[in-house]
Amino acid sequence: MAHGNQLTEKGAMNPVTNDSAVAANRMHPMSHDHMVPSTGHHANSGHHINPLNAQINPVMNHPHVVKPVSHDMAPAVAHNTHINPRTPNRIHPRRGDHHLFLTSDDNAMMKHIEDTHSPDGRDFDVKPLLHTIEDIVQRAPAAIPGHLHGGQAQAHLEALEEKVPHSGLSEILNYLAYPIHRISMELICKCANKDDPHSTTMALLHSLTTYAWDTKVAITFAAFAQQYGEFWLLVQQYPTNPLAKSVAIIKELPEIMERTDVLKPKFDAISDLINKMLDVTKCIIEFRDIRTSHHQYAITQELEMLINTAHISTAAYWTIRAAVMCTAIILNLIATGHEYMSTTSETWEISSLAHKLANILDLLRKVLNQCYQKIEEKRQHDAFEALLRLLRTPHIDNMKILSILIYSKDDQLPLFDGTHKRRVSLDVLRRKHVLLLLSDLDIAAEELFILHHMYAESQAQPSRPESNYEVVWIPVVDKRVTTWTEEKQRKFEQVQDSMPWYSVAHPSMIDPAVIRYIKEIWGFNKKPQLVVLDPQGKETNNNAYHMLWIWGSLAFPFTKAREEALWREQTWNIELLADSIDQNIFTWIGEGKCICLYGGEDIEWIRAFTTATRAAANAARIPLEMLYVGKRNPKERVRKNSAIIQVENLSHVVQDQTLIWFFWERLESMWHSRTQQDIPGETDPILQEIVTILSYDGSDQGWAVFSRGLAEMTRGKGDLMVQVMRGFERWKHEVTDITEFVPSVDRQLRALHTPHHCTRLILPGTTGHIPERVVCAECSRPMEKFIMYSCCID
Repeated sequence: MAHGNQLTEKGAMNPVTNDSAVAANRMHPMSHDHMVPSTGHHANSGHHINPLNAQINPVMNHPHVVKPVSHDMAPAVAHNTHINPRTPNRIHPRRGDHHLFLTSDDNAMMKHIEDTHSPDGRDFDVKPLLHTIEDIVQRAPAAIPGHLHGGQAQAHLEALEEKVPHSGLSEILNYLAYPIHRISMELICKCANKDDPHSTTMALLHSLTTYAWDTKVAITFAAFAQQYGEFWLLVQQYPTNPLAKSVAIIKELPEIMERTDVLKPKFDAISDLINKMLDVTKCIIEFRDIRTSHHQYAITQELEMLINTAHISTAAYWTIRAAVMCTAIILNLIATGHEYMSTTSETWEISSLAHKLANILDLLRKVLNQCYQKIEEKRQHDAFEALLRLLRTPHIDNMKILSILIYSKDDQLPLFDGTHKRRVSLDVLRRKHVLLLLSDLDIAAEELFILHHMYAESQAQPSRPESNYEVVWIPVVDKRVTTWTEEKQRKFEQVQDSMPWYSVAHPSMIDPAVIRYIKEIWGFNKKPQLVVLDPQGKETNNNAYHMLWIWGSLAFPFTKAREEALWREQTWNIELLADSIDQNIFTWIGEGKCICLYGGEDIEWIRAFTTATRAAANAARIPLEMLYVGKRNPKERVRKNSAIIQVENLSHVVQDQTLIWFFWERLESMWHSRTQQDIPGETDPILQEIVTILSYDGSDQGWAVFSRGLAEMTRGKGDLMVQVMRGFERWKHEVTDITEFVPSVDRQLRALHTPHHCTRLILPGTTGHIPERVVCAECSRPMEKFIMYSCCID
């Protein structure tokens, strides 16, 4: 480089910038106060001044960068050491460049780099060019023995062939082919003149001043890749091509390539450095894409500040500088032969630069991830707001709403028909009432069993108006907090296969914005939920689960208005309490018998209670049927109790444990549904009875409910019940016929009851709506609210 370090020949137009007035006279950033020494000084003159002495390495003080060891980075051949007699003025990085990693003014260095940057606003998509560069640098080392073997090499090359796109390449080369050629010549000239790598890199940045950072790097990388590819093409062709052989002989390549044992470690180091250059270049291009392709999601100030922390200018500098080093190494190899390659210090220098680029790459990827996270947050926020607006807008049918909730990519069929086991379109739901079943993958087998039974019952008579609805399972899997694994895929398929209704074909079809809507607006919190959409897609109930549990298909169309109407018609009786847990109940009601439902886990209390009650009923000549309904979670102890009760013929039992679970789950649904009605709890007799039975399950004692027909009912705790039944002799005179039995039991219980202990109500923590105020069923005072953690084990 001539003194003053002008970038173009004096008076000539700069072919890269096309600006003869500016670029031809642009001085090197180190001129004047930081003048770069003339290239007339040879490496062994002893007068070289390192241009970095007053500048810090731009990345080594970054917290994510690991500083290399503090000894000097030796050049390929030190002063006055081994010099090839054929080329006494050999090419190599300057000795003073060993301060590369040990300078002290990071900000000054970055300022010099950014001072070279004066973009003219042109924007190039250089990805097609980068793919071609990658094709060159990945194919080239295949000629090195041991680099890739056999099938591995073939598979690698085939993968490259598929990856290299040619669309857009011709267009980009119309603009950048000459700049690439010009930079290639400049690289060769400056390396041949033995300019130090920093001066050469800064000169290249000045030559490329009007381009964006990603374009600067792509042009320089392409210029190097052209030389690198030509070198390896000659190496690969000379054994079989006469023309290539003649050219190779002049370059003494056959002699060089005979020393593969010496060459391979060097070329492996170069190859690793080039791979790092590729990765950094891809990241720089990604930042360009973020500014252009994602502008609609950009959080302008916040995102721009985040991108600035990546120091893209610094990354571009070191990538271009790596290209300079690799160019110098290739030229030195041709000029001096295998003697040049026999040194190991330069291999360490290459590795150190690769290490530097690896640290830069870590920073770039970290910032990229943060940028994508910000973009995704903005995208999801916009999608969520759009979803809010859409669901509040009237529509002529439900197709638009369903297509937003269940997103079908690439025209895939988004639903799985559980009955016919095939994929179907959303059209099967057009203008129908749709119940969206929301749950995670851990939906209980008991819930699926009951839902299956109710769905089959509704579909058995499709002509009924209340059968005009469809169920669609939406698996609520938050991809932001859940990693999708093969195990989860198997579990999803297992649950999906057990459902006879429709389901989403795959959780990926549920957008994160929809998941957010499901959680924040519909209030989903692990426990299964049924959201009702009418034929126009309008939400009419954000959870009809309780209605379906209480009344089944009779609750159709599952609206809030229908729920209120059903409660207005309802009274507290054995039919509401027990429903269909045992078909014998309806027979007993029809026969006018007294019915006793009882529960608990203490088998001794069960024996005492059933024995005393049967004795009292026999003495009063009252037809009585008793049914054991266990506890909320029918674990092993309840199963054992049921077996003992049957063996000892103490009473009837619910044969299916799932129906015991359903009895308590349905009772809890009644509580949730009833608390949402506009009736004060302390004046609501139905709610008080529901709370009482639920509170019995939270007690360690047994309990019992007596009923006759659909009017007379009473209930009590275990110890009081046994006391009343054992004292039948005291009140038997009150029971003149069957109509007096239940009222007499009720009077006896009230006479014995003292609410010193009152009750406790225990509900799962994921049940959704929890009222702030619940009154005690025994003393009518407001109950205190506690948090309890309970294991499912007996």
